[in-house]
Amino acid sequence: MLLGTGDWLIVAAFFVVILSIGVLTSKRAGKSSTEFFLSGRNMPWWLLGVSMVATTFSTDTPNLVTDLVRTHGVSGNWLWWAFLLTGMLTVFVYAKLWRRSKVMTDIEFYEIRYSGKPAAFLRGFRSLYLGVFFNVMIMATVSLAAIKIGGVLLNLTPLQTIAFAMLVTVIYTGLGGLRSVLMTDFFLFSFAMFGAIMAAIVAVGLPEVNGLANLFSHPNVIGKLNMLPDFSDSSHLVPVLLIPLAVQWWSVWYPGAEPGGGGYLVQRMLSAKNEKNAMGATLLFNSAHYALRPWPWIIVALTSLIIYPDLATLTTKFPHINPSIIKHDLAYPAMLTFLPHGILGIVVASLLAAYMSTMASHLNWGSSYIVNDFYKRFVKPAAPEKELVAVGRLSTVLLMILAGAVALLLSNALQAFHILLQIGAGTGLIFILRWFWWRINAYTEITGMIVSFLVAFYLEIVHVKLGFQALPEHVNLLIGVGITTLAWLVVTFLTRPVDKETLRNFYSLVRPGGNGWDKLLDLLEKEGRPVEGRATKGDLPLGILCMVAGCLAVYCTVFAAGYYLYGNTVPAIITTLIAVIAAVFLIRTWGRLEMK
Repeated sequence: MLLGTGDWLIVAAFFVVILSIGVLTSKRAGKSSTEFFLSGRNMPWWLLGVSMVATTFSTDTPNLVTDLVRTHGVSGNWLWWAFLLTGMLTVFVYAKLWRRSKVMTDIEFYEIRYSGKPAAFLRGFRSLYLGVFFNVMIMATVSLAAIKIGGVLLNLTPLQTIAFAMLVTVIYTGLGGLRSVLMTDFFLFSFAMFGAIMAAIVAVGLPEVNGLANLFSHPNVIGKLNMLPDFSDSSHLVPVLLIPLAVQWWSVWYPGAEPGGGGYLVQRMLSAKNEKNAMGATLLFNSAHYALRPWPWIIVALTSLIIYPDLATLTTKFPHINPSIIKHDLAYPAMLTFLPHGILGIVVASLLAAYMSTMASHLNWGSSYIVNDFYKRFVKPAAPEKELVAVGRLSTVLLMILAGAVALLLSNALQAFHILLQIGAGTGLIFILRWFWWRINAYTEITGMIVSFLVAFYLEIVHVKLGFQALPEHVNLLIGVGITTLAWLVVTFLTRPVDKETLRNFYSLVRPGGNGWDKLLDLLEKEGRPVEGRATKGDLPLGILCMVAGCLAVYCTVFAAGYYLYGNTVPAIITTLIAVIAAVFLIRTWGRLEMK
């Protein structure tokens, strides 16, 4: 047990603050399902943006980054840095559209965009498929990281870690709903960011590391520093950079980086005061998620290459840890064992903060699907608001229990990351096009969902069981994207389009714009039912231009931070100037977008 009395007092005080927030917000949260899941649709951009960042600042994230850095070098982070493209597209194109839709969840979207029984089936099935299956997988990954941290720092068994981690999170989430989540997220993110920075400072100051200069010149580290992969090494360049930038970002559905937005990010957009606040929140999230947070984790990961150069040294150091879960991601919590008392308590509390903020958001989001899109829609449409809140609280507890059970079956964060990518391969383009092409229908989404799952099941499980050699992850991804995309395109053209009245109502409500609606709008005009208030033609191209400027500003900021740390002054200044120019252009341009 590494924690001293002072450390435990810090952790205890942290729990008291979190539980107090849950208790204080419980009465208001219990008034209605809208209050419990959307905080009355009146939240400011800064609070929602920080909540988005806090949700993705999870215990498994530094473990995942450590795994990537140790196996692929700093450039390995492009496996998730590439998702900035879809993130910025969501900021300047989709955030305002989601806010205009006025739905309670992104699953409810199906019955305003599509029609008939297929739309109802899609809403009901995906409420459980995403709200339970996918959501539990994500939370299990987060809980796996908590298991490793609990085993390394507290000498707890996996079951003990899960039990302790679940308790407080379920209490304050179940009591206060989304308002409690948002308020605690603001506190939790500040705590978690401070803890990550302190961990990096202490790691660099270890005698074996002896400062940044020695770190970056150490033989174990020097080959891992490049922020771009070696362009002469296609075996590394293709899976780490080219596939993520050329294919992955638009073709794959991944929680927190959904093409077109989705899940808990959409929940935050729908909670915003208006379209401006929805866009502002999403911009703050993407800027902080990619530009602010990565380097403290990367620094700790690089120092771990000196202290624990391979898995054998980790196994020797922690003999009480189950060998099946000793992977490269264990190096992050292993580095935290060097923290002095006091700072250790703060960092442990910060990791609890990271865990709780992510789990709380996923519990509330998954519960919103179960309540709004399954129970209220199909089980008991006339259920009173208090009953809906009660079902929401019960489902919160059940989701947490399922996540804890699945966590005990996983071995490392990167494993779960690739599984989730593969299951969503080929569906991403549907979520982009359904707003801007009238021909997309419910059968399109049903086909994409079924085919992507079957392809993933074959490639990840059946292929190897049949005795074939396992394919590289990026090859599996390309196969999944190709087969799934072809399948849903064929089905789209072979099935009937959504009825015109549903499409007319959807366009009038959301005003998505783009040329993909022109054929339908012309048909409606010929029938004497023209749509009033067509979207501005130039709004979509302007949004895409803002997306490019936003990506340039954030990527250059990431590179500039790295170059400053490496001591490469000239490229640091150049990338800083490019980031500033892109940011100024963005500020002067995005005000011209159509929004309220």
